[in-house]
Amino acid sequence: MTAPNPNPLSDPARLERFARHIVLPEIGGAGQARLADTHVAVIGAGGIGSPAIQYLAAAGFGHITIIDDDVVEASNLQRQTIFTGAELGQRKAEAAAAWVRRFDPAMTVTPRTSRITAANAADLLAGADQVLDGCDNFATRLAVSDACTALGTPLTSAAVGRFQAQMGNFAGHLPDQPCYRCWVGDAFDAEDCDTCAADGVLGAFTGMAGSMGAMMAVRIALAGI
Repeated sequence: MTAPNPNPLSDPARLERFARHIVLPEIGGAGQARLADTHVAVIGAGGIGSPAIQYLAAAGFGHITIIDDDVVEASNLQRQTIFTGAELGQRKAEAAAAWVRRFDPAMTVTPRTSRITAANAADLLAGADQVLDGCDNFATRLAVSDACTALGTPLTSAAVGRFQAQMGNFAGHLPDQPCYRCWVGDAFDAEDCDTCAADGVLGAFTGMAGSMGAMMAVRIALAGI
């Protein structure tokens, strides 16, 4: 675990902010402190990553790294709730990081505007306690999976397609536990692969997937996997 911020219970303002978590027996003060000590890396600040980042910040994760090389476009605003028209043309990672800083100045947020690949994934994810992948292609997902397995990092993978969603937690670094690559095999991105631009996507549905991804990240942090 990393510890970028003070224990949230040491400051009355932090205590009030997370009061509804702290009264839950399943979280409590110790669990909230664990969240504050957790560094999560989010792959993609799009339809899944956007609401996931918002709920990770709201949950009190101490450090969020946001990895995305894309820029905000008008067509994103139907589902990518972290952005407004004022951010059109800006780098998504930087605009999302700016939102986190406004939302909770006590948090540490690191934007990365490089495209994550097999060559740089291990470097970009080094130091994270867990990874939440909401990207839109198999090549990136497999690169992230391989890096997480090599680094010993738990992975949450979330994906959507029209009215369907898939997500799961993977701990391929642990003995006898499968990784994401184990699940999908040697998947590849065919030229005729389905895309949101071609097939459409329901904005509120990506919000559900992103929120569930954040929930699964909370579960990993509290379990200390």
